[in-house]
Amino acid sequence: MANLKSAKKRAIQNIKRREKNLSRKTAIKTAIKKVVTALDQKLPAEQIQTLMRDAEAQLARAKNKGVLHANTVQRKISNLAKKVAQVGQAS
Repeated sequence: MANLKSAKKRAIQNIKRREKNLSRKTAIKTAIKKVVTALDQKLPAEQIQTLMRDAEAQLARAKNKGVLHANTVQRKISNLAKKVAQVGQAS
């Protein structure tokens, strides 16, 4: 454990940031999973689009906060968009 006051504060800040980042990451995973399950269940296009927008917004927020790397975010959005587009073309 840290001895200096500033090091103790730093440790507490890191714990708080870790918890926040972890919750953001799980929220992102849940949002992506919702889109994928909506595609599997063949839900209406409007509903899939709203879920997709939510997932994109959460990914963009994570990128801006430094939780995820920019290229990772772009890759995840691109892969999701391709899946949504394939379903759109099929119907």
